[in-house]
Amino acid sequence: MFKKNKQTLKIPDGFSPDSVRIESSICTGETTIGFYDEAARKLRYAELVRGEDEIAAFYAKYGIEIR
Repeated sequence: MFKKNKQTLKIPDGFSPDSVRIESSICTGETTIGFYDEAARKLRYAELVRGEDEIAAFYAKYGIEIR
């Protein structure tokens, strides 16, 4: 009955769709996705993901097509 309009977020300044990177921990196996900052050599705006559906949701949140 009531629909929530999901708005896409703007890609953070200084990043592009090509900046998205998925990393996995060697110790725990946790997977995170975020925008890779080459100068700092770390993920920014990182989120923990547990499956392909959460990865797709991250891309959809920023309006980026999955490659």
